[in-house]
Amino acid sequence: MDVYITLEKYVLMAGLIMENTDSHDGEKVGIGGYISLILAIAFFSGLLKTTEWWGVLDFTTLNGSFGKLMGGGSFRGAGGSGAKDGFIFALSLVPTCMFALGMVRVFEHFGALEAARKLLTPILRRLLGIPGVSGLTLIASLQNTDTGATMTKSLHEKGELNNKEMHIFTAFQFACGATIVNFMGSGAVLLTLTNADGSLAVPSSVGMILGVIFVCKFIGANILRLYLNRLERKGSFKSEATNMEVSHV
Repeated sequence: MDVYITLEKYVLMAGLIMENTDSHDGEKVGIGGYISLILAIAFFSGLLKTTEWWGVLDFTTLNGSFGKLMGGGSFRGAGGSGAKDGFIFALSLVPTCMFALGMVRVFEHFGALEAARKLLTPILRRLLGIPGVSGLTLIASLQNTDTGATMTKSLHEKGELNNKEMHIFTAFQFACGATIVNFMGSGAVLLTLTNADGSLAVPSSVGMILGVIFVCKFIGANILRLYLNRLERKGSFKSEATNMEVSHV
């Protein structure tokens, strides 16, 4: 209990600092915006995922999981099919989406998105052709595909991403979705395999494999970027349209 009381005090102190330097006009980002951005990155990235007390500052930890039904079954059950099974699956995504959007609004209130826009736009514009405000969504998408998709949709609806940027960003996320979680949870185990003589069966490293994955993600997104640029020059695509308008090429 003492831990939670102390944590609450730190949160209130940080909130007071960030509220005093809040930036909604998009002109100047105060120290509160950068503090909010740092906390948001740590929150969505999984860096704080642990069984220690500071795990309460991690998105996945707070998001939790459904309990087991009597008999050991999961919330979704097994053996389902068709529309009914799809409905249950969609219903299971609601808590994650609602929680992610709620936390984004909190960080946005304290200037995290404006700070991300200012810091990351020069980088993301060159690499992907998208604004820096999508940086937080990019980080979140590396841990959870549902969160990335929901936050991307929210940015598009608010006009932060135009039609072209949304599709490029979606292509980036689609390749190896939830990269960090999926790789660390399943792919990384391959690096521990050994041959009969004791040598590594996969002579590589986590950093090298993740590097290849990210290079492929950027290449895939930029292929779509070039394609959309071509369509835009031909007048078959409108970047500012709210819905994709592509005619037959």
